[in-house]
Amino acid sequence: MSEHDVQAIDAVVNIFNADALANRPAWRDQFLSEKIRASSETIKGVELDEMLRRMDAADIERSFLIAAKCGPLGHPSCFHMPLEVVDRAIAQHPDRFFGLYGIDPTMGMKEVRAFQSAIEDRGYIGAHGYPHWFELPIDHARWYPFYTKCCELDVPIQFQIGQSMVYAADYPIRSVGQPITMDPVACDFPELKLIGIHVGIPWTDEAIAMAWKHKNVYLGCDAHSPKYWPASFVNYINTYGQDKVIFGTDFPVLDFERTRREIEDLGLRPDPKRKLLRDNVIRIYGLDRFGVK
Repeated sequence: MSEHDVQAIDAVVNIFNADALANRPAWRDQFLSEKIRASSETIKGVELDEMLRRMDAADIERSFLIAAKCGPLGHPSCFHMPLEVVDRAIAQHPDRFFGLYGIDPTMGMKEVRAFQSAIEDRGYIGAHGYPHWFELPIDHARWYPFYTKCCELDVPIQFQIGQSMVYAADYPIRSVGQPITMDPVACDFPELKLIGIHVGIPWTDEAIAMAWKHKNVYLGCDAHSPKYWPASFVNYINTYGQDKVIFGTDFPVLDFERTRREIEDLGLRPDPKRKLLRDNVIRIYGLDRFGVK
């Protein structure tokens, strides 16, 4: 242990090395520079050794790498991160990375079977979805086969909630991530571990209401700097929601070290802080079966 008293587990990370960048569209640079204000060094790409160095500096023990699917294949502004890119990173550093399978809800049962294979054959630990990129809200019927499979496999699914953060000039994306859309899903699938990531801004109080109502709904704190989190969200983490929120950065959207510093500045009580940074994600994803304590 170095600067921090808790080693964190980052549940939302985008692989950003040369292998990954070869599969991402050109708008990424403008998005990261103009909207995210990422450093020029980061925008150029972050190889795995450098990512691990940055994780170590922030006392982040492990990260979940997303094989993201951002919109339908074939559109120049959309992309699917190949599983092989994530697989290679995990193979090189199996003690540091876990994999999350990105869902394309338009691909039907072919995608359901591919998702099952990723869990059973590749060792992935959960699913990830972007409602905005497909303009299909979380309660749309096209997602339902994947919820069934998540229940069968006993793995969580995380979704971006809140507004769409990306605007590609030739592919404007409507915001369909209102947290209330988790309500019917949680009712229909009480066994499903459903995680709404990205804080839910500008509907954070609605997201908190969903996590308060449903035992199987959780929230993620990624993609928005902690210094700008709504006061109600900080209070939720620190009090009655201390078992319901998991840590993430959505790297490279947030920098590892800056995010840890800003969480320290929130003045969270020791137990809720540890639950946020580590204990909750271990419990929700069952990481103890991999020896993570």
